[in-house]
Amino acid sequence: MSGRFISLEGVDGSGKSTQASMLADALRDRGHEVVAVREPGGTPLGEAIRDVVLGPDAMSPWAEALLFAAARAQLVADVIRPALEGGQWVVADRFLDSSLAYQGTARGLGIERVAQVNAPAIDDCMPDLTIIIDIDPASAADRRAGRGSVDRIEDEGEALQEAVATGYREVARLFPERIALVSGAGSLDEVHTHVLAAVIGGL
Repeated sequence: MSGRFISLEGVDGSGKSTQASMLADALRDRGHEVVAVREPGGTPLGEAIRDVVLGPDAMSPWAEALLFAAARAQLVADVIRPALEGGQWVVADRFLDSSLAYQGTARGLGIERVAQVNAPAIDDCMPDLTIIIDIDPASAADRRAGRGSVDRIEDEGEALQEAVATGYREVARLFPERIALVSGAGSLDEVHTHVLAAVIGGL
């Protein structure tokens, strides 16, 4: 029996990482075997790429997009696909839609072009459900300010995050059969309730 693949998305500071962790725990409590992954990362190669792509050195938008795709390819091959084939659930803190929003929209590369570049990387391994934590970028900026050090992309500031938020809403419009928008306003438990409801109702 194949497992289920759920990804969580959102601008930096949206709370998606916390919600991904809470969702994984809730699914385990319901008796599912869950593999939790993050992007970029999740494999030795992916973690090495993470250090580069989120590090301080500037890079072109396409270099950034291709590095994310490379890390994603390894994660799919080594972790995600084997877990799904083994009947486990996969909860991903970011996946393809991050690239569509960040590089496709915010960096101006184009959603379709970034999707095409990622096609061989994901090899038809797409989430059954993607939940976008939708939050005002200014509120997300306040959250980021309270957590200390930031990476290169977060350090670009609110203008980039506003463009990313626009990108996520466009991605949600393009793929309504797969994507659910969940408000990031409210307490952690309130948002988790909505996330879990989207998962139960969307699969």
